[in-house]
Amino acid sequence: MLTRIEKQFCIIFVIVVSADLVMSHVEGLEPYRSISKPAIVALLIIFFYNRGKHLAFPVRLTTLLALLFSLCGDILLLYEAHQSNFFIFGLIAFLIAHVMYIIVFLKDRNSAIKPFGFIGLLLVYAIGLCYLLMDHLGDLFIPVIIYMVIILTMATSAYLRKNKVPRISFMLVFVGALLFMVSDSILALNKFYQAIPFSSIYIMCTYALAQLCLVLGILRSAPKSR
Repeated sequence: MLTRIEKQFCIIFVIVVSADLVMSHVEGLEPYRSISKPAIVALLIIFFYNRGKHLAFPVRLTTLLALLFSLCGDILLLYEAHQSNFFIFGLIAFLIAHVMYIIVFLKDRNSAIKPFGFIGLLLVYAIGLCYLLMDHLGDLFIPVIIYMVIILTMATSAYLRKNKVPRISFMLVFVGALLFMVSDSILALNKFYQAIPFSSIYIMCTYALAQLCLVLGILRSAPKSR
């Protein structure tokens, strides 16, 4: 169950995400996305910084770095239409964010878990996605494959927390990692394969929910001192 403060934060978070969706789809409001889109992760940074003081310092620092690099990625992708290199820079920023999350998740790794079945499912998913994208990536083929390997590793590291952290923490982080995969997959398919109707809505909703779940899950990974 979410605490009262977490519920209140979720309401504010939904309002900010909804505002960003409005900005991105109402003619004349697009320039305001330079505020609304970064505000999504900025809000999570403030919330995590204030609510995560019970966590070990390395976990707090690494999570904040993951969020900061995500914020950088958001800003870079927001302006990719003006500078083509911003897409690859945004990709790098999110890749680093995923690595930071992997480090956090592996601190709670359950060594008894053998994830071969789960990894097999991820590989089937990745192969299917690669099949659709590979003829359309051009020079970005290797960077995208590297990014895909990292995000699959993040999902696996989230899975490896099973039975090592409170169930609510595991579920939130695991769902968040999967939603991140879904968001990035929609983005890749829309950019490189074919246009997907309402793709920006799907991408932002899954991305925002992914980050929210990851933050709430990490906060629940250790009990607060009384």
